[in-house]
Amino acid sequence: MSRIKEFTLPDLGEGLTEGEILSWLVKVGDTVQLNQPIVEVETAKAAVEIPAKWAGVVTRILHEPGETVQVGSPIVAIDTDPDAGPAPSAESLEAVEVAPAEGAIEPGIIGGPSPGGRTAVLVGYGPKNVTAKRRPRGGTPSSSTTAPDRTPPAAADAGGPDAPEPADGNRAGPVLAKPPVRKFARDLGVDLATISGTGPLGSVTREDVQKAAGGPRIAQPAATAFDESREQRIPVKGVRKLTAENMVASAFTAPHVTEFLTVDVTRSVKALERLRTKPDFHDLRVSPLLLAAKAVLVAVKRHPMINSTWSGETDEIIVKEYVNLGIAAATERGLIVPNVKDAGRLTLRELAEALDVLVQTAKSGRTPPADMQGGTLSITNVGVFGVDTGTPILPPGEAAILAFGVIRPTPWVHKGRIRIRQVTTLALSFDHRIIDGELGSKFLRDVGAFLEDPEGALLSWT
Repeated sequence: MSRIKEFTLPDLGEGLTEGEILSWLVKVGDTVQLNQPIVEVETAKAAVEIPAKWAGVVTRILHEPGETVQVGSPIVAIDTDPDAGPAPSAESLEAVEVAPAEGAIEPGIIGGPSPGGRTAVLVGYGPKNVTAKRRPRGGTPSSSTTAPDRTPPAAADAGGPDAPEPADGNRAGPVLAKPPVRKFARDLGVDLATISGTGPLGSVTREDVQKAAGGPRIAQPAATAFDESREQRIPVKGVRKLTAENMVASAFTAPHVTEFLTVDVTRSVKALERLRTKPDFHDLRVSPLLLAAKAVLVAVKRHPMINSTWSGETDEIIVKEYVNLGIAAATERGLIVPNVKDAGRLTLRELAEALDVLVQTAKSGRTPPADMQGGTLSITNVGVFGVDTGTPILPPGEAAILAFGVIRPTPWVHKGRIRIRQVTTLALSFDHRIIDGELGSKFLRDVGAFLEDPEGALLSWT
Protein backbone atom coordinates (compact mmCIF):
# COMPACT_ATOMS: atom_id res chain seq x y z
CA MET A 1 0.00 0.00 0.00
CA SER A 2 1.32 3.42 -0.96
CA ARG A 3 2.54 5.55 1.91
CA ILE A 4 1.64 8.75 -0.02
CA LYS A 5 -2.09 9.27 0.35
CA GLU A 6 -4.10 11.89 -1.50
CA PHE A 7 -6.81 13.53 0.59
CA THR A 8 -9.92 14.38 -1.44
CA LEU A 9 -12.41 17.17 -0.80
CA PRO A 10 -15.17 15.54 1.27
CA ASP A 11 -18.93 16.05 0.94
CA LEU A 12 -19.57 18.78 3.50
CA GLY A 13 -23.35 18.80 3.37
CA GLU A 14 -26.45 17.75 1.45
CA GLY A 15 -26.35 18.66 -2.22
CA LEU A 16 -22.91 20.31 -2.12
CA THR A 17 -20.80 19.49 -5.16
CA GLU A 18 -17.88 21.91 -4.86
CA GLY A 19 -15.97 24.19 -2.53
CA GLU A 20 -13.54 27.09 -2.79
CA ILE A 21 -10.15 26.85 -1.10
CA LEU A 22 -9.98 29.89 1.20
CA SER A 23 -6.67 29.25 2.94
CA TRP A 24 -4.25 26.47 3.81
CA LEU A 25 -3.51 26.03 7.51
CA VAL A 26 -0.41 23.94 6.71
CA LYS A 27 2.38 24.05 4.14
CA VAL A 28 4.51 21.47 2.33
CA GLY A 29 6.87 19.82 4.82
CA ASP A 30 4.64 20.35 7.85
CA THR A 31 3.92 17.42 10.16
CA VAL A 32 0.18 17.02 10.78
CA GLN A 33 -1.72 15.01 13.35
CA LEU A 34 -4.89 12.99 12.84
CA ASN A 35 -7.96 15.31 12.77
CA GLN A 36 -5.79 18.44 12.77
CA PRO A 37 -7.46 21.22 10.70
CA ILE A 38 -5.43 21.62 7.51
CA VAL A 39 -7.52 23.73 5.12
CA GLU A 40 -10.40 26.22 5.22
CA VAL A 41 -12.99 25.73 2.49
CA GLU A 42 -16.03 27.81 1.59
CA THR A 43 -19.04 25.89 0.32
CA ALA A 44 -22.40 27.22 -0.81
CA LYS A 45 -23.50 27.09 2.84
CA ALA A 46 -20.56 28.18 5.02
CA ALA A 47 -16.82 28.38 5.55
CA VAL A 48 -15.51 25.29 7.33
CA GLU A 49 -12.16 23.91 8.44
CA ILE A 50 -11.42 20.38 7.23
CA PRO A 51 -9.32 18.04 9.42
CA ALA A 52 -6.65 15.62 8.21
CA LYS A 53 -7.67 11.99 7.71
CA TRP A 54 -4.16 10.74 8.44
CA ALA A 55 -1.13 11.77 10.46
CA GLY A 56 2.07 12.37 8.52
CA VAL A 57 3.97 14.98 6.51
CA VAL A 58 2.44 17.18 3.83
CA THR A 59 4.21 16.43 0.54
CA ARG A 60 2.08 18.33 -1.97
CA ILE A 61 -0.69 20.95 -1.99
CA LEU A 62 -2.68 20.45 -5.16
CA HIS A 63 -4.87 23.57 -5.22
CA GLU A 64 -4.10 27.17 -4.35
CA PRO A 65 -6.37 29.53 -2.37
CA GLY A 66 -9.11 30.91 -4.60
CA GLU A 67 -9.51 27.74 -6.65
CA THR A 68 -12.87 25.97 -6.77
CA VAL A 69 -12.60 22.18 -6.35
CA GLN A 70 -15.17 19.48 -7.03
CA VAL A 71 -16.14 17.16 -4.19
CA GLY A 72 -14.05 13.99 -4.49
CA SER A 73 -11.07 15.72 -6.13
CA PRO A 74 -7.62 15.40 -4.45
CA ILE A 75 -6.50 18.56 -2.66
CA VAL A 76 -3.40 17.53 -0.67
CA ALA A 77 -0.95 14.61 -0.45
CA ILE A 78 0.32 13.29 2.88
CA ASP A 79 3.23 10.92 3.53
CA THR A 80 1.78 8.62 6.21
CA ASP A 81 5.14 6.97 7.00
CA PRO A 82 7.76 9.75 6.95
CA ASP A 83 10.13 7.80 9.23
CA ALA A 84 10.71 5.25 6.46
CA GLY A 85 13.05 7.60 4.65
CA PRO A 86 12.58 9.85 1.63
CA ALA A 87 9.42 9.17 -0.32
CA PRO A 88 9.96 7.93 -3.89
CA SER A 89 9.79 10.70 -6.47
CA ALA A 90 8.44 10.43 -9.97
CA GLU A 91 12.00 10.55 -11.35
CA SER A 92 13.07 7.54 -9.29
CA LEU A 93 10.20 5.29 -10.33
CA GLU A 94 11.15 2.36 -12.57
CA ALA A 95 10.45 3.32 -16.18
CA VAL A 96 8.79 1.08 -18.74
CA GLU A 97 11.17 -0.92 -20.93
CA VAL A 98 11.62 0.11 -24.58
CA ALA A 99 9.43 -1.79 -27.03
CA PRO A 100 11.22 -4.32 -29.29
CA ALA A 101 12.64 -3.10 -32.61
CA GLU A 102 9.78 -4.53 -34.62
CA GLY A 103 6.94 -2.07 -34.38
CA ALA A 104 9.09 0.24 -32.29
CA ILE A 105 7.59 3.61 -31.44
CA GLU A 106 9.11 6.57 -33.21
CA PRO A 107 10.92 9.12 -31.03
CA GLY A 108 8.82 12.22 -30.37
CA ILE A 109 5.72 10.13 -29.73
CA ILE A 110 4.29 9.92 -26.21
CA GLY A 111 5.47 6.57 -24.94
CA GLY A 112 8.43 6.55 -27.36
CA PRO A 113 12.09 6.08 -26.38
CA SER A 114 13.91 8.89 -24.66
CA PRO A 115 17.67 9.57 -24.97
CA GLY A 116 18.35 7.35 -21.95
CA GLY A 117 17.00 4.29 -23.75
CA ARG A 118 13.80 4.20 -21.67
CA THR A 119 10.22 4.94 -22.48
CA ALA A 120 8.97 8.29 -21.18
CA VAL A 121 5.57 7.99 -19.57
CA LEU A 122 3.39 10.11 -17.29
CA VAL A 123 3.21 8.63 -13.82
CA GLY A 124 -0.14 6.95 -13.33
CA TYR A 125 -0.77 6.61 -17.09
CA GLY A 126 0.79 4.27 -19.61
CA PRO A 127 2.61 4.71 -22.89
CA LYS A 128 0.23 6.07 -25.53
CA ASN A 129 0.81 5.53 -29.24
CA VAL A 130 -0.50 8.95 -30.18
CA THR A 131 1.14 12.05 -31.54
CA ALA A 132 1.61 14.90 -29.08
CA LYS A 133 -0.71 17.76 -29.98
CA ARG A 134 -1.38 21.18 -28.57
CA ARG A 135 -4.98 21.74 -27.60
CA PRO A 136 -6.62 24.12 -30.11
CA ARG A 137 -6.76 27.62 -28.76
CA GLY A 138 -9.75 29.81 -29.42
CA GLY A 139 -11.13 27.62 -32.21
CA THR A 140 -7.90 27.62 -34.27
CA PRO A 141 -7.39 24.29 -36.11
CA SER A 142 -4.78 22.16 -34.36
CA SER A 143 -1.59 21.15 -36.09
CA SER A 144 -0.37 17.58 -36.31
CA THR A 145 3.27 18.58 -36.13
CA THR A 146 5.25 17.79 -33.02
CA ALA A 147 7.25 21.02 -33.18
CA PRO A 148 6.70 23.04 -30.03
CA ASP A 149 4.66 26.22 -30.19
CA ARG A 150 6.90 28.87 -28.72
CA THR A 151 4.29 31.64 -28.72
CA PRO A 152 4.03 32.98 -25.15
CA PRO A 153 0.67 31.85 -23.71
CA ALA A 154 -0.20 35.36 -22.59
CA ALA A 155 0.50 36.71 -26.05
CA ALA A 156 -1.68 34.06 -27.65
CA ASP A 157 -4.55 35.06 -25.42
CA ALA A 158 -4.10 38.79 -25.76
CA GLY A 159 -5.92 39.17 -29.08
CA GLY A 160 -9.48 40.26 -29.36
CA PRO A 161 -11.84 42.26 -31.47
CA ASP A 162 -9.66 45.34 -31.10
CA ALA A 163 -6.33 43.61 -31.81
CA PRO A 164 -4.72 45.34 -34.82
CA GLU A 165 -3.76 43.51 -37.97
CA PRO A 166 -0.08 43.15 -38.94
CA ALA A 167 1.30 46.38 -40.40
CA ASP A 168 4.12 46.48 -42.95
CA GLY A 169 5.13 43.01 -41.91
CA ASN A 170 6.41 44.29 -38.55
CA ARG A 171 4.36 41.85 -36.47
CA ALA A 172 3.18 38.34 -37.29
CA GLY A 173 0.56 38.06 -34.57
CA PRO A 174 -1.76 40.11 -32.36
CA VAL A 175 -0.30 42.86 -30.21
CA LEU A 176 0.00 42.19 -26.49
CA ALA A 177 -1.16 45.26 -24.56
CA LYS A 178 -3.44 46.03 -21.65
CA PRO A 179 -6.81 47.74 -22.33
CA PRO A 180 -5.69 51.11 -20.84
CA VAL A 181 -2.60 51.06 -23.10
CA ARG A 182 -4.77 50.29 -26.15
CA LYS A 183 -7.03 53.23 -25.32
CA PHE A 184 -4.00 55.49 -24.79
CA ALA A 185 -2.68 54.50 -28.24
CA ARG A 186 -6.06 55.18 -29.86
CA ASP A 187 -6.23 58.63 -28.22
CA LEU A 188 -2.76 59.49 -29.59
CA GLY A 189 -3.43 57.96 -33.01
CA VAL A 190 -0.63 55.41 -32.64
CA ASP A 191 -0.82 52.04 -34.43
CA LEU A 192 0.19 49.39 -31.88
CA ALA A 193 1.27 47.01 -34.65
CA THR A 194 4.18 49.31 -35.49
CA ILE A 195 5.63 49.24 -31.96
CA SER A 196 8.14 46.79 -30.53
CA GLY A 197 7.00 46.21 -26.95
CA THR A 198 9.47 46.37 -24.07
CA GLY A 199 7.14 44.99 -21.43
CA PRO A 200 6.77 41.39 -20.12
CA LEU A 201 6.52 38.84 -22.94
CA GLY A 202 7.00 41.66 -25.45
CA SER A 203 3.89 43.54 -24.39
CA VAL A 204 3.51 47.19 -25.36
CA THR A 205 3.68 49.58 -22.42
CA ARG A 206 2.37 53.12 -22.00
CA GLU A 207 5.96 54.38 -22.28
CA ASP A 208 6.36 52.55 -25.62
CA VAL A 209 3.25 54.30 -26.96
CA GLN A 210 4.44 57.69 -25.66
CA LYS A 211 7.81 57.20 -27.33
CA ALA A 212 6.22 56.19 -30.64
CA ALA A 213 4.01 59.27 -30.52
CA GLY A 214 7.05 61.53 -30.46
CA GLY A 215 7.83 62.01 -26.80
CA PRO A 216 5.99 63.87 -24.04
CA ARG A 217 2.87 65.74 -24.99
CA ILE A 218 0.71 68.24 -23.22
CA ALA A 219 -1.87 66.24 -21.36
CA GLN A 220 -5.32 66.61 -22.84
CA PRO A 221 -8.48 66.26 -20.79
CA ALA A 222 -9.30 62.58 -20.79
CA ALA A 223 -12.57 61.62 -22.39
CA THR A 224 -15.02 60.00 -19.99
CA ALA A 225 -14.75 56.21 -20.34
CA PHE A 226 -17.69 53.88 -19.96
CA ASP A 227 -15.97 50.53 -20.35
CA GLU A 228 -14.29 47.72 -18.43
CA SER A 229 -11.59 50.08 -17.15
CA ARG A 230 -14.19 51.52 -14.77
CA GLU A 231 -15.98 48.30 -13.91
CA GLN A 232 -15.50 45.70 -11.20
CA ARG A 233 -16.48 42.07 -11.74
CA ILE A 234 -17.26 39.95 -8.67
CA PRO A 235 -17.58 36.18 -9.19
CA VAL A 236 -20.88 34.83 -7.88
CA LYS A 237 -20.03 31.74 -5.86
CA GLY A 238 -20.25 30.13 -2.45
CA VAL A 239 -22.79 31.52 0.01
CA ARG A 240 -23.81 34.40 -2.27
CA LYS A 241 -24.54 32.03 -5.16
CA LEU A 242 -26.69 29.70 -3.04
CA THR A 243 -28.56 32.66 -1.53
CA ALA A 244 -29.35 34.04 -4.97
CA GLU A 245 -30.61 30.68 -6.20
CA ASN A 246 -32.76 30.19 -3.10
CA MET A 247 -34.25 33.68 -3.26
CA VAL A 248 -35.18 33.32 -6.94
CA ALA A 249 -36.70 29.89 -6.29
CA SER A 250 -38.68 31.22 -3.31
CA ALA A 251 -39.87 34.40 -5.03
CA PHE A 252 -41.23 32.49 -8.03
CA THR A 253 -42.61 29.51 -6.10
CA ALA A 254 -44.41 30.87 -3.03
CA PRO A 255 -46.94 33.70 -3.52
CA HIS A 256 -45.70 36.36 -1.10
CA VAL A 257 -47.86 38.73 0.92
CA THR A 258 -46.37 41.34 3.28
CA GLU A 259 -48.21 43.15 6.08
CA PHE A 260 -46.93 45.96 8.28
CA LEU A 261 -47.53 47.02 11.87
CA THR A 262 -46.07 50.02 13.74
CA VAL A 263 -45.93 49.50 17.50
CA ASP A 264 -44.93 51.33 20.66
CA VAL A 265 -42.14 49.23 22.21
CA THR A 266 -41.27 51.56 25.09
CA ARG A 267 -42.13 48.88 27.65
CA SER A 268 -39.92 46.37 25.83
CA VAL A 269 -36.98 48.80 25.96
CA LYS A 270 -37.50 49.27 29.71
CA ALA A 271 -37.88 45.53 30.24
CA LEU A 272 -34.53 44.95 28.51
CA GLU A 273 -32.88 47.52 30.80
CA ARG A 274 -34.18 45.66 33.85
CA LEU A 275 -33.18 42.31 32.36
CA ARG A 276 -29.58 43.45 31.93
CA THR A 277 -29.36 44.04 35.67
CA LYS A 278 -30.31 40.44 36.48
CA PRO A 279 -27.38 38.21 37.53
CA ASP A 280 -28.39 35.48 35.05
CA PHE A 281 -27.97 37.88 32.12
CA HIS A 282 -24.80 39.73 33.12
CA ASP A 283 -22.58 37.74 30.76
CA LEU A 284 -24.95 37.86 27.77
CA ARG A 285 -25.70 40.37 25.05
CA VAL A 286 -29.34 41.32 25.67
CA SER A 287 -30.79 43.13 22.65
CA PRO A 288 -34.27 43.91 21.29
CA LEU A 289 -33.86 40.86 19.03
CA LEU A 290 -34.23 38.66 22.11
CA LEU A 291 -37.72 39.97 22.85
CA ALA A 292 -38.67 39.90 19.16
CA ALA A 293 -37.67 36.23 19.04
CA LYS A 294 -39.62 35.49 22.21
CA ALA A 295 -42.65 37.33 20.79
CA VAL A 296 -42.56 35.17 17.64
CA LEU A 297 -42.24 31.94 19.65
CA VAL A 298 -45.16 32.85 21.92
CA ALA A 299 -47.32 33.89 18.94
CA VAL A 300 -46.56 30.58 17.16
CA LYS A 301 -48.14 28.69 20.06
CA ARG A 302 -51.32 30.69 19.50
CA HIS A 303 -51.20 30.23 15.69
CA PRO A 304 -49.40 26.92 14.87
CA MET A 305 -50.17 27.08 11.12
CA ILE A 306 -47.62 29.90 10.80
CA ASN A 307 -44.88 27.34 11.52
CA SER A 308 -45.48 25.11 8.50
CA THR A 309 -44.34 24.28 4.99
CA TRP A 310 -46.02 23.51 1.67
CA SER A 311 -45.26 20.10 0.13
CA GLY A 312 -45.86 20.14 -3.61
CA GLU A 313 -44.74 16.52 -3.86
CA THR A 314 -47.50 15.20 -1.59
CA ASP A 315 -49.98 18.10 -1.84
CA GLU A 316 -49.90 18.59 1.91
CA ILE A 317 -49.34 21.37 4.41
CA ILE A 318 -46.86 20.11 7.00
CA VAL A 319 -47.32 21.84 10.37
CA LYS A 320 -44.18 21.61 12.52
CA GLU A 321 -44.53 21.00 16.26
CA TYR A 322 -41.02 22.37 16.79
CA VAL A 323 -39.63 25.80 15.90
CA ASN A 324 -36.16 25.99 14.41
CA LEU A 325 -35.94 29.78 14.56
CA GLY A 326 -33.82 31.25 11.77
CA ILE A 327 -31.96 34.54 12.27
CA ALA A 328 -30.78 36.22 9.07
CA ALA A 329 -27.15 37.30 9.43
CA ALA A 330 -25.09 39.45 7.05
CA THR A 331 -21.52 38.17 6.69
CA GLU A 332 -18.56 39.08 4.50
CA ARG A 333 -19.45 36.15 2.24
CA GLY A 334 -23.14 37.01 1.93
CA LEU A 335 -26.42 36.50 3.75
CA ILE A 336 -26.88 33.32 5.78
CA VAL A 337 -29.82 32.18 7.93
CA PRO A 338 -28.62 29.87 10.72
CA ASN A 339 -31.31 28.68 13.11
CA VAL A 340 -31.75 27.94 16.80
CA LYS A 341 -32.94 24.35 17.04
CA ASP A 342 -36.20 23.74 18.96
CA ALA A 343 -36.19 27.35 20.15
CA GLY A 344 -39.73 27.08 21.54
CA ARG A 345 -38.50 24.82 24.35
CA LEU A 346 -35.84 27.26 25.58
CA THR A 347 -36.12 29.52 28.60
CA LEU A 348 -35.48 33.24 28.08
CA ARG A 349 -31.94 32.81 29.45
CA GLU A 350 -31.28 29.83 27.15
CA LEU A 351 -32.72 31.70 24.17
CA ALA A 352 -30.47 34.70 24.88
CA GLU A 353 -27.44 32.44 25.09
CA ALA A 354 -28.34 30.60 21.86
CA LEU A 355 -28.83 33.87 19.95
CA ASP A 356 -25.54 35.24 21.27
CA VAL A 357 -23.62 32.15 20.10
CA LEU A 358 -25.41 32.12 16.75
CA VAL A 359 -24.62 35.77 15.98
CA GLN A 360 -20.97 35.59 17.08
CA THR A 361 -20.39 32.39 15.11
CA ALA A 362 -21.95 33.91 11.99
CA LYS A 363 -19.80 37.05 12.27
CA SER A 364 -16.65 34.93 12.49
CA GLY A 365 -17.65 33.01 9.35
CA ARG A 366 -17.61 29.67 11.21
CA THR A 367 -21.29 28.70 10.98
CA PRO A 368 -21.42 24.94 10.20
CA PRO A 369 -23.78 23.77 7.41
CA ALA A 370 -25.93 21.85 9.94
CA ASP A 371 -26.89 25.13 11.64
CA MET A 372 -28.37 26.43 8.37
CA GLN A 373 -30.53 23.41 7.62
CA GLY A 374 -34.03 22.63 8.82
CA GLY A 375 -35.25 26.16 9.59
CA THR A 376 -39.04 26.52 10.04
CA LEU A 377 -39.59 30.26 10.70
CA SER A 378 -37.23 33.25 10.48
CA ILE A 379 -36.53 36.80 11.66
CA THR A 380 -34.46 39.39 9.78
CA ASN A 381 -33.33 42.26 12.00
CA VAL A 382 -32.99 45.15 9.54
CA GLY A 383 -33.11 47.58 12.45
CA VAL A 384 -29.39 47.08 13.12
CA PHE A 385 -28.77 48.94 9.83
CA GLY A 386 -31.01 51.86 10.82
CA VAL A 387 -33.79 50.70 8.46
CA ASP A 388 -37.44 51.07 9.40
CA THR A 389 -38.60 47.81 7.81
CA GLY A 390 -38.67 45.86 4.55
CA THR A 391 -40.49 43.19 2.55
CA PRO A 392 -38.39 40.08 3.23
CA ILE A 393 -38.39 37.06 0.92
CA LEU A 394 -39.19 33.70 2.50
CA PRO A 395 -36.36 31.22 3.02
CA PRO A 396 -37.17 28.12 0.93
CA GLY A 397 -39.54 25.75 2.74
CA GLU A 398 -40.72 28.31 5.32
CA ALA A 399 -44.17 29.90 5.45
CA ALA A 400 -43.35 33.18 7.24
CA ILE A 401 -40.53 35.62 8.00
CA LEU A 402 -40.63 38.69 10.25
CA ALA A 403 -38.66 41.87 9.54
CA PHE A 404 -37.83 43.77 12.74
CA GLY A 405 -37.11 47.47 12.12
CA VAL A 406 -35.10 50.08 13.96
CA ILE A 407 -36.48 51.47 17.24
CA ARG A 408 -36.78 55.27 17.06
CA PRO A 409 -37.92 57.95 19.56
CA THR A 410 -41.17 59.09 17.92
CA PRO A 411 -44.10 61.39 18.79
CA TRP A 412 -46.91 59.00 19.74
CA VAL A 413 -50.36 59.27 21.22
CA HIS A 414 -50.09 57.63 24.65
CA LYS A 415 -53.00 57.75 27.12
CA GLY A 416 -54.63 60.51 25.12
CA ARG A 417 -51.58 62.76 24.98
CA ILE A 418 -48.71 63.13 22.50
CA ARG A 419 -45.53 61.76 24.04
CA ILE A 420 -42.09 60.75 22.79
CA ARG A 421 -42.18 56.95 22.75
CA GLN A 422 -39.88 54.18 21.45
CA VAL A 423 -41.51 52.99 18.22
CA THR A 424 -40.68 50.33 15.63
CA THR A 425 -42.28 48.88 12.51
CA LEU A 426 -42.75 45.15 11.93
CA ALA A 427 -43.27 43.51 8.54
CA LEU A 428 -44.48 39.94 8.08
CA SER A 429 -44.07 38.19 4.73
CA PHE A 430 -45.93 34.90 4.37
CA ASP A 431 -46.82 32.18 1.89
CA HIS A 432 -50.39 32.94 0.82
CA ARG A 433 -50.96 29.29 -0.14
CA ILE A 434 -50.84 28.42 3.56
CA ILE A 435 -51.51 31.63 5.44
CA ASP A 436 -54.48 33.76 4.49
CA GLY A 437 -54.86 37.42 5.39
CA GLU A 438 -56.75 36.71 8.61
CA LEU A 439 -54.18 34.31 10.02
CA GLY A 440 -51.24 36.50 9.00
CA SER A 441 -52.88 39.57 10.54
CA LYS A 442 -53.66 37.84 13.83
CA PHE A 443 -50.12 36.49 14.14
CA LEU A 444 -48.58 39.91 13.42
CA ARG A 445 -51.02 41.56 15.85
CA ASP A 446 -49.96 39.15 18.63
CA VAL A 447 -46.25 39.74 17.98
CA GLY A 448 -46.88 43.47 18.21
CA ALA A 449 -48.97 43.11 21.38
CA PHE A 450 -46.18 41.13 23.05
CA LEU A 451 -43.62 43.83 22.22
CA GLU A 452 -45.94 46.56 23.50
CA ASP A 453 -46.19 44.82 26.88
CA PRO A 454 -43.82 41.81 27.11
CA GLU A 455 -44.18 41.23 30.84
CA GLY A 456 -47.97 41.32 30.66
CA ALA A 457 -47.99 38.94 27.69
CA LEU A 458 -45.69 36.47 29.44
CA LEU A 459 -47.94 36.46 32.48
CA SER A 460 -51.26 36.10 30.61
CA TRP A 461 -50.34 34.04 27.51
CA THR A 462 -47.90 31.46 28.87
